[in-house]
Parts: sequence; structure tokens; C-alpha cells
Amino acid sequence: MTLPIRLSRPGVRRVAVLGAGSWGTTFAKVLADGGSDVALWARRPEVAREISQSKRNSDYLPGINLPRNLWASSFIPDVLDGAEIVFVSVPSQSLRENLRIVRDLIPPESIVVSLMKGVEKGTGDRMSEVILQELEIDSNLVAVTSGPNLALEIAKEQPTAAVVSSASLDTATLVAAAATNPYFRSFVNTDVIGTEFGGVLKNLIAVAIGIVDGVGYGENTKASIITRGLAEMTDFAVAYGGLAQTLSGLAGLGDLIATCESSLSRNNTAGRLLGQGYSFTDVVKQMNQTAEGLSSVAPILALAAARGVDMPIVAQVAQVLAGTMNPRDIAPHLTTDESTPAILVE
Repeated sequence: MTLPIRLSRPGVRRVAVLGAGSWGTTFAKVLADGGSDVALWARRPEVAREISQSKRNSDYLPGINLPRNLWASSFIPDVLDGAEIVFVSVPSQSLRENLRIVRDLIPPESIVVSLMKGVEKGTGDRMSEVILQELEIDSNLVAVTSGPNLALEIAKEQPTAAVVSSASLDTATLVAAAATNPYFRSFVNTDVIGTEFGGVLKNLIAVAIGIVDGVGYGENTKASIITRGLAEMTDFAVAYGGLAQTLSGLAGLGDLIATCESSLSRNNTAGRLLGQGYSFTDVVKQMNQTAEGLSSVAPILALAAARGVDMPIVAQVAQVLAGTMNPRDIAPHLTTDESTPAILVE
């Protein structure tokens, strides 16, 4: 097989994206349309070949044309060669093993950016924490992205925004500059914890919204769950050192609205199947892409318990997943046996 040749353009940033699913491919397009030379790692050679030769990824982004300055390979050393920024978009539960494969191939002083929205089972670690542990690099070289970012809409160049966060404002600014183009705007902050947990937690609320959609409840129920879900997200993030204002911005509320309201959301789709009576096992079989919210429920509840954070909506999502609760009963903030009115602080 003839490998693609990466052509260098003077003064143009070289970046790599690991993972050629819908989000990895879409973000590679964002970066290429922002002016970078982009190399994309695809696990399957046939996917890499189609991206490089036809400028398509028909498995994940049917009908989308990819930029000429984006190419792909299944050979990781070629993809990482000379990369100034490495974006990682793999399933959260396989991140650690993937990093162990590539850690000696990532160029020294490269910035590593997590595009993932999950926490690791067993450890409860955020993706940036896994990156720091496995790559043993300075925290100033690590960044995360989050926001209302449904892949297909962005691939169709519908305008949207995102947040890039790093312990180093300079790093966040550099990454945001690479991830900005006429249809995609990146903002920056240094609240890595709040930004990252916002992206994780909204998936869990989106599963709840999908469940009530599947059951057939209407907009009042969904609006109530979204509102109280945001309160749960904020309480959790603040308990772990995040900033409340981050959760009211793009990385929290913005992402929550997009993920809960769109049929393009994998987590919403998974929840809707659960609400229609499918078992967890059947839902996983029907999903051809990873719904990160399903994997994050248990570790998030464990972390919440460790800090004394009450998350009734997420707890009942866990019960539906376990098959111990009828999906029609998922509305813990609306149905209660207590005779005393609940005092809610919005």
C-alpha cells in the first residue's frame, strides 16, 4: 500500500487527529478549514484510504466533502510525524491503552488536546487526567475542548462555537486559533475541570431526556429535567473545583441544550431506545457509535457520592440502565412522596 505523502507548506501549522469517527473526522475538517495541514489516524485502512483519495468518510459523515489539506493513514507514526498539536478523539474507555501505544511517537513539546467527553470507569479520571498520567507531560501542554458540537451539523458548516480550556491561557489560545474558521469559533478559559465535567455531565442528562422522549412525555417534562439537570451538573462541577459560570456557558448550558434537543445526539438516541423499552444490552447493539453517557453514569455517581453531591436525575438514569426502574418513572424532581414542598435554589 502506498502511504500518503504529507506536503509541508511554509508557515502552516501541522496537526494530527487520532480517531476517524464522526467527531474526529469533523474536527479534522474544522482544523483544515482553519488553515492547518491535518493528518488523521483511522484504525481501518479502508477508511484512511477513502479519506485520502476520495476526501470522504462515508461510514460516519455521508455526503460530506473533506478539505484537500486533510489526509489520513492507519499508520500512526506517519500521522504523528511533525505534529505541533495532537487532538485525540477515541472512546473514553480505550483512551489509556491508545495513549500507551502512541506516547513515544508524539513529538516532544507537542500540545495534546482531548476531544472526548467521558470519565474512565474504575478510576473516575477525566480524560485530561488520563493524558497527564500516561504521557507524563506538563499540564500546560494539555487542553480540552467542549461545547454544543453535534458533528454532522458542523461538518455541514452550520455556524457554532466551542470552548478550549487549558491550565495555560497561551496554550488554550493557540489551540483555539487552530480551531477557528468562518463557521466555527473557539473561545478560551482556564477552567479545565468545569469545561471537562460540563461535557461529561450533559451526556447523562441527555440520556434522561431521551428516555422521556421514548416514553412519550412532552416539552414540560423535558424542560424541567434540563433545568434541574443543569443544577445537578453545576453542583457536581463546583464540588470538584470547577467554576459555576463555566456550566452556564457553552461548555455547560450550550452543550446541554444541543445534546438534549437533537436527534443527532447519540446519548439522546440511546435514552430514547431505553424509554421505548429496549434493554441496555439491546441499546448497545443498536448503536453503531459510542454513547459516552452510558459509560459515564456509574463513575459519575461514585464521584458524586464521594463529595456528597445529590444527583437524583442521574441516579434514576442508572436505575433505568440496570432495569430496576420503569422508564415512565424517571422524573425524581417532579414526583415525590414527601408532603413538604421542595425548596429549590435556581
